[in-house]
Amino acid sequence: MTSYVFPPSNLPTLPIVGATDVFPVARVFCVGRNYAAHAAEMGNEVDREAPFYFTKSAFAVARSGSDWRYPQKTNDLHHEVELVLALGEEGALFGYAAGLDMTRRDLQAASKEKRRPWDTGKDFEGSAVIGAITPVAEAPTPEEMSIRLTVNGAERQSAPVSDMVWSVPELLADLAGLYHLRAGDLIMTGTPAGVGAVVPGDVLRGEIDGLAPVDLHILPQQ
Repeated sequence: MTSYVFPPSNLPTLPIVGATDVFPVARVFCVGRNYAAHAAEMGNEVDREAPFYFTKSAFAVARSGSDWRYPQKTNDLHHEVELVLALGEEGALFGYAAGLDMTRRDLQAASKEKRRPWDTGKDFEGSAVIGAITPVAEAPTPEEMSIRLTVNGAERQSAPVSDMVWSVPELLADLAGLYHLRAGDLIMTGTPAGVGAVVPGDVLRGEIDGLAPVDLHILPQQ
């Protein structure tokens, strides 16, 4: 029997629409610049040779509706609403969810300027807020989905998911050539144009047609 020097942390889980079982999270892959309009608003071009990725720790995952405090060391926190892919056995597509890739944009910009990794801007506690997962059989296809985000009831982001530069099958095939994808992996597929800053007190809602919404109320720092 294995003996630990301290109790191991429990991995986060996500609810599944219509089920009592929960989805155990393994890894979180994020696709960069997968909507051309968002890349343009950030002053970037899309690399159409291949998608590129960054990652978040599983411990960055927070459930929709969780208490969420404005993070440390930033004065420019941005929202990014995204379609999330949830993988099941043998890395097969299990379901879809709406998610928020919360970003400390000032820290990300500083890292970019120094050609350093984006970890402090992207991978922090609660930075991947994910709604309940809808199984594939019960969800529309991505080509039938549109994605949108409101802040305090005012629309900030809206686009058809078909605007993605790299489609769901293309992303799955490309990632499978880089990693052995497995059950519990999440893929955040990128955000459309309209990202912007949020502050304590703001209420965010991300919606994707046919999926459970993702909600976030930003509380002040402790």
